[in-house]
Amino acid sequence: MTDPVDTTQPLLEARGVTVEFVTRSGHAARALDGVDLSVPRSEVLAIVGESGSGKTTLARTLMGLERPTSGEVLFEGKPLDYSFRAMKAYRSRVQMVLQDAAGSLNPRQTVYESVAEGIRLHRRAASDEQGRTETELVSAALSEAGLRPPERLFLRYPHELSGGQKQRVLIAGALALRPELVLADEPVSSLDASIRGEILALLLKLRQDLGMGVVVVTHDLGLAWNIADRIAVMYLGRVVECGTTEQVLTAPRHPYTRALLSVVPEIEHLQPVVLRGEVPDPSRIPAGCRFHPRCPQLADGSAERAGVADACHGVPLEILPATGANRVACHLDAALSIVPTSGG
Repeated sequence: MTDPVDTTQPLLEARGVTVEFVTRSGHAARALDGVDLSVPRSEVLAIVGESGSGKTTLARTLMGLERPTSGEVLFEGKPLDYSFRAMKAYRSRVQMVLQDAAGSLNPRQTVYESVAEGIRLHRRAASDEQGRTETELVSAALSEAGLRPPERLFLRYPHELSGGQKQRVLIAGALALRPELVLADEPVSSLDASIRGEILALLLKLRQDLGMGVVVVTHDLGLAWNIADRIAVMYLGRVVECGTTEQVLTAPRHPYTRALLSVVPEIEHLQPVVLRGEVPDPSRIPAGCRFHPRCPQLADGSAERAGVADACHGVPLEILPATGANRVACHLDAALSIVPTSGG
């Protein structure tokens, strides 16, 4: 008899996770620099940010493909065990869907073989509660991924499929294992707009029908707007704003979030913000607020007028907690949030 599931406990957590790599020059680069994150069951969480923000490294770390230099990842309240046996069990419950479907599918494997591979690896056919055969499990997964009738695709190879079909085959491979959580890294970035909508609708339907949680890694806040329950905005290895989708996207508090939002076509009320430069080298993280070299509100004098410009340049910000209302790491926001009381 299995223990009852604690639905109040997050399914997956990151606590103070730091991941360092050594560059060719011998410097330590912090791809993640202290990340706290909580993923409740059956929730869609979007991790957003520019290239170089650390979001893909975070997804790989949550998947167990990278080990934290410090901090820990917990699944159902227990730290990940990186032994082969434990990782195999973990990856039958948490699956990853990669960005490049064409590169992820083996060109020498048929659609059937691609989907059946995970079933065989984890021997799910023998333990399927409904007693289904491998063929029935593959058929069910392809059908749930929107590829119907599935039998028509069994003997096709990746080069015979459209981009949308390839992405659905990847999703079917994950679904075949009945995971509790899917980590999707830029799942629609290479697809046409019409196909993007179909894949996003599919992910939402899977959450609704199967109770499956989804973590979507994306640079596209418009995508997050349409699919996510909560959003974590990352910059240079840290979460700089986090909250419900409505909180973050209708009332963004961090200047970086506002800059990302200003170029989303669905958002009409924000003036476009052009950020100077690029995300800094993670081996040379700026002092103070890590966003300050590119911050529009520091450049236009807003931070100076609020009396926090020196803090922006020199005072580090604390790591945002994993839970709570809309959280933001910004000296100016903290200063503006202090409302003087009226009256005596």
